[in-house]
Amino acid sequence: MRKGKKIQKLSVVFCTFVYIFLFLPISVIVVNSFNATTTKPYMSWKGFTLEWYAKLWENTSLLESFGNTMIIAVVSTCLATAVGTLAAVGMYRYKFKGKGLIDGLLYIPVVIPEIVLGISLLTIFAQVNIPRGMLTLILAHVTFCIPFVIFNVRARLYGYDNSVEEASLDLGANRIVTFFKVTLPILSPGILGGALLAFTLSIDDVIISYFVYGQTKTYPLKVMESVKSGVAPDVNALSTLILIGTILFVVLTQGDFFKKKRLQED
Repeated sequence: MRKGKKIQKLSVVFCTFVYIFLFLPISVIVVNSFNATTTKPYMSWKGFTLEWYAKLWENTSLLESFGNTMIIAVVSTCLATAVGTLAAVGMYRYKFKGKGLIDGLLYIPVVIPEIVLGISLLTIFAQVNIPRGMLTLILAHVTFCIPFVIFNVRARLYGYDNSVEEASLDLGANRIVTFFKVTLPILSPGILGGALLAFTLSIDDVIISYFVYGQTKTYPLKVMESVKSGVAPDVNALSTLILIGTILFVVLTQGDFFKKKRLQED
């Protein structure tokens, strides 16, 4: 019993240090968003203030970069999810020459260093004379997001029962109706997981975006620029608002999940 309690205490201490290590950098950002300092590098604490949250709305370049980030993330996520879902279903159902090769090539955008992928995309865009900007950012983000969608959807397909589609066809539905009424609802958890992962990767990307952004700056690139002279508190304020929005989203989704689980158990 004593040995079990010691192990339990050590586990609690270990988990506490892990959580401190993970969340301490985030807490620094939140705290500095309320810092009254006005001198660079904005690290010394001068008192509590909400001034930076008010000034945030006056920083048009920062808000514009955040808007660009959201537009790129939403568009690239929709395109990557659509293409990745169709690719995963097609590769699962059909056998063709070179399928194994294509399957292996999907891992290259995932394991390749981002700087190599960024240079490669920049070279391609220069060769075909596509001016760098919003379009090149969307194309680049779609490129590295598609494999992640395919992996998530394909994982869902491994436990897929083809008999439900056959039953739908026997009952008079055509293949299009069967796909939208039967196949998609069953694959929706994998599709949603892939879409959320693609959205997160798109918002978070810095290195690949740096090579293809042109005049369209994203929020991560704007933050990277500000690091040179010290991250301004209004940047911390926007980061804190993004963090709060993320936490609220997680709480709401997890709350619905546990409610459904309780209803199923009852």
